[in-house]
Amino acid sequence: MKKIVIAGGSGFLGHILAAHFRKAGFGITILTRSPKTAIHGIREIGWDARTLGDWVHELENAAAIINLTGRSVNCRYHERNRQLILESRVHSTRVIGEAIGKCTSPPPVWLNAGTATIYKHTFGPAWDESGEIGSTPEARDEFSIEVATAWERALNEAKTPETRKVAMRAGMVLGTAINSVFPTLLRLTRFGLGGKMGDGKQFVSWIHEKDFCRAVEWLITQETLSGAVNIAAPNPVTNEEMMRALREICRPPLGLSASKWMLEIGAFLLRTEPELMIKSRRVIPQRLLESGFTFSFPNLCDAFADLYNNHGQ
Repeated sequence: MKKIVIAGGSGFLGHILAAHFRKAGFGITILTRSPKTAIHGIREIGWDARTLGDWVHELENAAAIINLTGRSVNCRYHERNRQLILESRVHSTRVIGEAIGKCTSPPPVWLNAGTATIYKHTFGPAWDESGEIGSTPEARDEFSIEVATAWERALNEAKTPETRKVAMRAGMVLGTAINSVFPTLLRLTRFGLGGKMGDGKQFVSWIHEKDFCRAVEWLITQETLSGAVNIAAPNPVTNEEMMRALREICRPPLGLSASKWMLEIGAFLLRTEPELMIKSRRVIPQRLLESGFTFSFPNLCDAFADLYNNHGQ
């Protein structure tokens, strides 16, 4: 049985990918700091995401290594959290590169998590993979850009001549798990807080969890695709459009909007950063589309309807 190794696979994305590839007939090995007993054929192996160890042997003859490791950005960006966010991504990427170099039969492809936040804050035309990278002072996103570029630089610097490397610049992945964003937005909307955030003009690049898993599988099979690939639906929407689509599903009695100053206070109380809500991320999956990939949920309304029907309401 062919094996997929998922580093940092204990979170939302790791769980949905493990389930997807398990259903497709692959063996699954999760690299995690807190391994548990194997469940449904999914093995968990301990690693510290910084140093080589026995876990390196798991990469031998694997069909792919998928690295999702990284401390959550859903926190306040004080000095310690900034350090953890940056180092968790860079160190794990570097050590996976070292591990691949130790393999006699290395995995043919390495997919490394990344983010669509790498692109400059924009209200203009959507960015494809050649889009402008960098920060915009008014968006207060300098740290996010620093993390995204350092993450990809660590991947690009890894010497893996027999292993194809893909940097997955993912948008917001919409799923039904309790630790994903859709249930959170759903609760806010049901409580009457489903209005636009700020002026609502900021763009949201998103992808349904099923299309995310299908895109990852597609990238594993497409031997000519390497480098940066946008993992997002082809139709980004504004925040105002996104919240309106949620209200049309939930039919709440109210849909109160949150002004910029309210977002600042709410972010402080929730121990997160307003940037996560107000930065305009507008990207299109040009390389995926050109390679022949088709989306099951190219439009947000259809994606929301499917998620709502499968959420248990």
